[in-house]
Amino acid sequence: MPLPAQPKIYHIVHVDNLASIVADGFLWSDRVMVGRGGPPANIGMPTIKAARLTMPVPCHQGTFVGEYVPFNFCPRSVMLNIIWYANHPNLTYRGGQGPIIHLEADLHSTVAWAENNDRRWAFSLANARAAYTQFRARLDQLGDVNWDAVTATDFRSADIKEAKQAEFLLQQAFPWQLVERIGVHSQGIGQQVSNAMQGAAHRPTIQIMKDWYY
Repeated sequence: MPLPAQPKIYHIVHVDNLASIVADGFLWSDRVMVGRGGPPANIGMPTIKAARLTMPVPCHQGTFVGEYVPFNFCPRSVMLNIIWYANHPNLTYRGGQGPIIHLEADLHSTVAWAENNDRRWAFSLANARAAYTQFRARLDQLGDVNWDAVTATDFRSADIKEAKQAEFLLQQAFPWQLVERIGVHSQGIGQQVSNAMQGAAHRPTIQIMKDWYY
């Protein structure tokens, strides 16, 4: 698959976290969230999150993966699959994929915002916590991402599974205003999303996206 003309990036969160994101106007990195006591509903794996706080981002010397807000290049991520199965020993969340929402943004708009606001950004060619992962920090290197793996629905192959987990990283905080669309699993969750955005100046489109889920 060739590089998409307008690549999108995706961040999954529990619907219970949305109201605080809207109120703050930002998604925060794990480093910031540690100082804030964590999100209302934590769907991540604590051991992995801790490891990411000390995993270097080589293209931005002196910074670490956990200091960036992470995105995947696709919905229906490997992490969502882990949440769906709910049998990983390091996963403390057991509430299933139903309450998980996808925040979709445009990669090029995000990079433009980052560069206008002196925020570092990068992307990895596989899971950013893996010691062997390569990082890039130029848009003309996006072709290095394995886009066939990113869009694959069958990721039983270890190589495809790793490449599918390529990440886009934005330093410290991601502005709520850049979220263009919110993909949800059901009408009920969509209503919860709408309620959480009540009164907000920026209200992204809400869509039921069954094919973004397992």
